[in-house]
Amino acid sequence: MDNYPTSWAPRQALVVSAWAVTALLLVGVVADALTGDRGGLVLFALATLAAGAFAAHSTLVRPRLAAGTEGLVARTLGGTHRLPWAQTRTRLRTTRRLGRDGVTLEIEHDDQLYVFGWLDLGEDPRDVLDVLSTLRARS
Repeated sequence: MDNYPTSWAPRQALVVSAWAVTALLLVGVVADALTGDRGGLVLFALATLAAGAFAAHSTLVRPRLAAGTEGLVARTLGGTHRLPWAQTRTRLRTTRRLGRDGVTLEIEHDDQLYVFGWLDLGEDPRDVLDVLSTLRARS
């Protein structure tokens, strides 16, 4: 991945915060286990698992997307996927939910679809698409 001049991943501060929240929730799990509060224990345990899963995913799968003159590299829990420009299509998808517009970057390669939001990329998908379009034009 060192050959790729541009890469995107979740913001470092967000990942560190997720680990801190996971640690605090784990303290809640231990406290509820010691006091015998079964309901609180279940809720704290589920919240700890959710926050921990997000933190682990954001830590292990970095960078989520990298781009260069040859194409893209997308990292998922399933591994690293190399996507040449010639066989890849990129576009933005905007959806409206609860009065807010959500923008995602969709990358289509063969029969695979990779969807990245601002949490995955660490910045606005529109800005990422601008950079990808420039890199694609250079190749």
